[in-house]
Order: sequence, then C-alpha cells, then structure tokens
Amino acid sequence: MTPTHFTISSAFLLGMMGLAFHRTHLLSALLCLEAMMLALFIALSLWSLQLDATGCSTVPMPNTLPFSACEASAGLALLVATARTHGTDHMQALNLLQC
Repeated sequence: MTPTHFTISSAFLLGMMGLAFHRTHLLSALLCLEAMMLALFIALSLWSLQLDATGCSTVPMPNTLPFSACEASAGLALLVATARTHGTDHMQALNLLQC
C-alpha cells in the first residue's frame, strides 16, 4: 500500500470512526460526513490520474462535488432548524419518535 493510499484510507476511516463514536453534537457529525466525502473525492481524483485516463480525470468533479454541496446545505439547514426548535445541537436532545 502506497503512502497516498494509506493517507486517504486513514482519512476516510477517521471520519467514519468520528461519526460512529463521537456523536455528541450535530455539527461534529456533519463535519465527519464532510471529511468522508472529501476523502472520497480525493481518492477518485487520484485514481483517475493514476490510470492515465485523461477523459476520466474530470469524472469526480460533476459526480461528488454537487452531492457534497447539497449534503452540506441540507445539513446546515437541519442544524439551524434543530437549534431553533430544540435550543441545542446535542444529538441526545433529538428524539425521532417525537415531532
């Protein structure tokens, strides 16, 4: 495994572990999701460059960047709505069984 692959894999796994184990605030969960999306974007970009496929080198741009931007905007909208209704962004204050 090259150092580049190790770095990207460890960045993705750190984001996943942060999402799984450190769920106190909604903002920290959203940041972990963004870190995972960034690691995926970098991995797809480097993968297309390592294959010397110049036609496929722009494939990650139209696929992952709009998805990441929509995810970030929806997450921030949920964060603002949660802070307004519940007064906090703690994950324990959120109950899916109550409206």
